[in-house]
Amino acid sequence: MPNNQSRTPPSPIRLVTTTHDVPAHLSTLTKEWYAAVIEEYQLDPHHLKLLQAAAECWDEYQQCRELLARDGLVISTGQGGMKPHPAATIARHARIGFARLIREMDLDCAEPGARYRPPALRSNRRL
Repeated sequence: MPNNQSRTPPSPIRLVTTTHDVPAHLSTLTKEWYAAVIEEYQLDPHHLKLLQAAAECWDEYQQCRELLARDGLVISTGQGGMKPHPAATIARHARIGFARLIREMDLDCAEPGARYRPPALRSNRRL
């Protein structure tokens, strides 16, 4: 028999992080940056996932830069020609991904209120 009682949906819980473990697989400098962002900004759980993705993009970009510095922008083909180093494409995608994630999280704003931001794009910076 159906229950005719009206149910109120539960209100969403808004979590704001103050402490969070830095992912162990990140490079030392990226771990420091990650920890500094957590300290300076109010981040919801979904922001932490975006922050981790941004940190991983940065580490990938740095790894590619090391490969490119060692091998150069082009590599030899089996037929004696030259082709772009695959790390150049990976570096470009990682750099673009990092920039987009930083923009998505609104971490590119120097100070809260430093420039006009539409209400939907408010800064996550701690006040």
